[in-house]
Amino acid sequence: MNEKRRWGIAFAAILVQMALGAVYAWSVFRVPLSKLFHSTISEVTLTFTIAIFVLGFASFFGGLWLNKVGPRVVVIVGGLLYGGGIFLASFSSGLSWLYFTYGVIGGVGLGFGYIVPISVLVKWFPDRRGLMTGVAVGGFGAGALVTAPVATRLIQSVGVLQTFAYLGIAFLIVTVAGGWFMTNPPAGWRPEGWTPKALEKAQRAARDFTLGEALKTWQWWALWLLLFLNTSAGISIISQESPMFQELAKTTAIVAASMVGIVSIGNALGRVFWAWVSDWITRRATFVVMYLLQAALFWFLPTFHSVTALIVITFVILMCYGGGFGTMPAFAADYFGAKNVGPIYGLMLTAWGFASAFGPLLIAYFRQSTGAYASALHLIAVIMVVSIVLPLLVRPPKSNGESPVAGAEIATGTAR
Repeated sequence: MNEKRRWGIAFAAILVQMALGAVYAWSVFRVPLSKLFHSTISEVTLTFTIAIFVLGFASFFGGLWLNKVGPRVVVIVGGLLYGGGIFLASFSSGLSWLYFTYGVIGGVGLGFGYIVPISVLVKWFPDRRGLMTGVAVGGFGAGALVTAPVATRLIQSVGVLQTFAYLGIAFLIVTVAGGWFMTNPPAGWRPEGWTPKALEKAQRAARDFTLGEALKTWQWWALWLLLFLNTSAGISIISQESPMFQELAKTTAIVAASMVGIVSIGNALGRVFWAWVSDWITRRATFVVMYLLQAALFWFLPTFHSVTALIVITFVILMCYGGGFGTMPAFAADYFGAKNVGPIYGLMLTAWGFASAFGPLLIAYFRQSTGAYASALHLIAVIMVVSIVLPLLVRPPKSNGESPVAGAEIATGTAR
């Protein structure tokens, strides 16, 4: 019975995350809103930045709250705020109201809703911890693929503000309905016949940590930094995709827009792929591989000028970007236990909020000061090389709270 139930919960979690991930379709609203409010693209884009920044902090409070009231209440409230915020955005007469409704109210709903499926699935799937959290957040990455074409057609037929009304109602229904199924497994439950492998045991904490205990370990801060660095790299590319493609490939805005649509699939695919890989080679080894790949790709990216090459390279970079979100929830659960992963990983998601500001500002500054993308891309490549030391060093904290410095063994059965 529990076996069937957990797969049903996984399906509901994917639906919730897809509805929440529609926030990544924000680009289709930028031009219509800019024309409507006679504002710049940057001013309109600030709405998205606010939503993602608020998401990072709301995830923490949602994680704390779900430990008290359970996941169902938190995700349903999150769905009401997210859908309601987007619906209220349809009454916007200026950017201030849009910032408050879509950005702040919707962002709080995003944070509440995002953390719940992750927290629930790491408990239901200890045997497939990486894969299933990757599938869930993969749904978040795929949300824009469904929403973008639907929203585009709605904007053309009913206008951008009325589109917010329709989408807000739809997202509210999906998140609340899916959230109803978000429940934790019985205490002590594990899949029938499953026992963790030696390598899994070596990479997991011996007990559940509280949030306070986790914050006293250097490992929590190392994981926060891992997520921040990986997200900063990927989101810097996301923020500049279209103009970068136009500059490097000497192509039109229409062709660049098509390229953006293709490479965005990498974001969703990477969340599942790298999370699945991490179940086999460990989370640490996965981040080492992703950092090495990004270091090489960022360094050589400005030397390529064909549309095909740029698509392939950027696609893989965005796979690594998504891979950080797919792998990190399982990473946090491995090191600090699944019981309190809601608040522990929820607070870790503040790295997403800070990276969403740091990455785009970094690449924009160097692009403006040097007149080309090469310097910024080379700098990010160097940062990725230096960052490899983190996953090489990090290890699960000892059960007594001590934090040993790790050696460099990765993905070997002898790791301790």
